[in-house]
This record gives sequence, C-alpha cells and structure tokens, in this order.
Amino acid sequence: MSTSNDAPGGAATEQANVQTVIEARIDPEENTEDRTSDIGSEISSNSSVSSSVYEFRIENGRRYQTYREGKYHYPIDERESERLDLQHWLCLGSFKNKLGLAPPNDEGSSVKRVLDLGTGTGLWAIEFGDEHPEAEVVGVDIVPPQVEFVPPNVLFEIDDIDETWTYSQPFDYIHSRMMTSSISDWKKYIQKCFDHLEPNGYLELQEADLFPQSDDGTLKPDAAIIQSCENVQKACTIFGRPFASIPDLATIMTEVGFEDVVLTKNKWPMNSWPKDQHYKTLGTWSLENYLQGIEGWTMPAFTKGLGWTKDQVQVFLIDVRNEMKDRTIHAYWPVYSIYGRKPEPAPDGTKSQHEN
Repeated sequence: MSTSNDAPGGAATEQANVQTVIEARIDPEENTEDRTSDIGSEISSNSSVSSSVYEFRIENGRRYQTYREGKYHYPIDERESERLDLQHWLCLGSFKNKLGLAPPNDEGSSVKRVLDLGTGTGLWAIEFGDEHPEAEVVGVDIVPPQVEFVPPNVLFEIDDIDETWTYSQPFDYIHSRMMTSSISDWKKYIQKCFDHLEPNGYLELQEADLFPQSDDGTLKPDAAIIQSCENVQKACTIFGRPFASIPDLATIMTEVGFEDVVLTKNKWPMNSWPKDQHYKTLGTWSLENYLQGIEGWTMPAFTKGLGWTKDQVQVFLIDVRNEMKDRTIHAYWPVYSIYGRKPEPAPDGTKSQHEN
C-alpha cells in the first residue's frame, strides 16, 4: 500500500480496505540558521514479580535489562526514561494532542478495559487512566516502569508479550506504540491483539518509519543518517526483530480480521527546518528525541550485531548528529496511527473468512 503523493491540507484515500489519511506537505523556512532552543521549558508496579526483572547490566556506560535478555536491546536508564517521556509528547503533538485517534480516546467513550503494550515509563497509561476514570488500564512491559504516583484505575504488569498471553478477560481497546524492532512476528502479534479484544473493540498501533525521507531531495541516499538506519536494520534483522514496513501493518490488520481500518500519516521533521510553527516545534522535539536516543539505539546494534567497536560507533555518530542538526536538509520521519475495529461475530455462529 502506498502513502505517497501528499496532498495539500491532507487527503484521504481508500486502498485495500484501509482508509488512508495523509498530512500536508511541509514547506521549509528560508532562514537555515540553527535555532534549536532548550526545550526543557517547552515540555513540561503494582505487580508482584521475581527479583530477576529488576536486575540489569552496565555496558558502555548505559544500563540494560537482563530479564529475557536478547529480546530488548535498548537502554533502561534515566536518560532513556527522559527520552521516552519526550517521545510521548512528540506523539501527542503529532495526533491532535490526543493519546490516540481510535474512538475509545473520545470523551464519553465509556471504554472499560484498556491494554497498553510496551508501556515504557507508563506515562500513556497514567494519562489515559486520568482522562477515563471509568476505565481499567493495564500497562505491560518487559521492564518495570519507575513511577511513584499511579491512578487507582491503572495497573502495571511485567511480562514478555512475545510469550502466551494469560489475560482472563478481553479488552475494549489495545494500544501499542513504537514497538517495531521489538516484535519478531507482526502478524502473530496483531492476531493476539485481535483475540484479546471484545467484539467492537479497537486496536491502535502508533509507529514511525526507521528511515527518514525528504520531498525535495535535500536528504541524499549516501547521508550518514541513512547509513545509520541501514546498519540498524541489518543488526535488528540479525537479532530476529527487524523494523517493519509500517503501512504494511494496516494490511495485516485487515488480513487478521479487523474492519474500518484507518491509517493516518504525519511527519516528524528532523529538526526545526519547517516554516510552519507547528511542524517547527515538532522538529525541535524530534531533534532532541533523536539526539538523546541515537547512541542508545546504535551502540548495542552496531557492537553486538555488526562487530563494531565503541570508538567506531562514536566517531560515526559525529556525522549523524551533524546532519540531524543541519537545517538545509529538509528531512522527516513518517509517523503513523493505524487503528481498526474487531467486528461482531456472525449472527449464525459461523466463523468469518479470517478465522481458521
């Protein structure tokens, strides 16, 4: 499924039973001087688990989890937690300042049971619980979130979502964000979500493409940032968790059985190059997000997967960071919300065409 040919003001198309909404083209600002500011002023477990999930190792100055080692290759330290919270605000700014675009996010939706997969710092689950006090919200991750204040309707669990799910009751809404490179089999993952939803329940995926792109050719194919993405993809493929083609996930959702699937595409500018103030702000946040995260994403991938040394990674990242801050490069990362509804069972009790 293609999401190219961005139309002014956004456009909606129908392809392969998926409604696609594409945000407008972004125009660059004429002044290309670096105007990145300090964004700090702009942005402002209840489970009983074994001690093994709290164990960690220090590698190249960063902290990594050892529970289910090999399934999650990114840091779990305070620096990463701060970046994840920044990424949360970046997602809100991309999707109408809403926690999601699926109908359960609407005020008065009367959603009852919600599952947040890959909850990270738990911020999404906590905010959803605050906005929907009528809902029971379960946040699950392979790493326990470090949170002090949790709403009474929010519960955090530590589990490996690659394994069998043991939830005894279905959910009205399942939310999954930035999980690509953590999932080994997307069709199996989406099928699990489908199986654990109530009829008329919704699954929403929020994901960003690994590779940035530009509409005016200012991002060259041999750019250091492109090389870094190619190497990350190579390493994640070796790890058995390659980055997915995000638009293809909408097709998988329809194959599994979801109906009324809607794909909304937006853009994270690489820095503050856009003329439009909204996208300029998103670009400022996006740059900070990637500058904070790039070493944590590449160091384990390049050293463990590709055999690089720590010094080789750090020298390579000098060029990557310089390109990220270059406002003459009008690059952006496509970012998506994809949601769909689980249909009611057939009235005669027969299986649908999607069921085995």
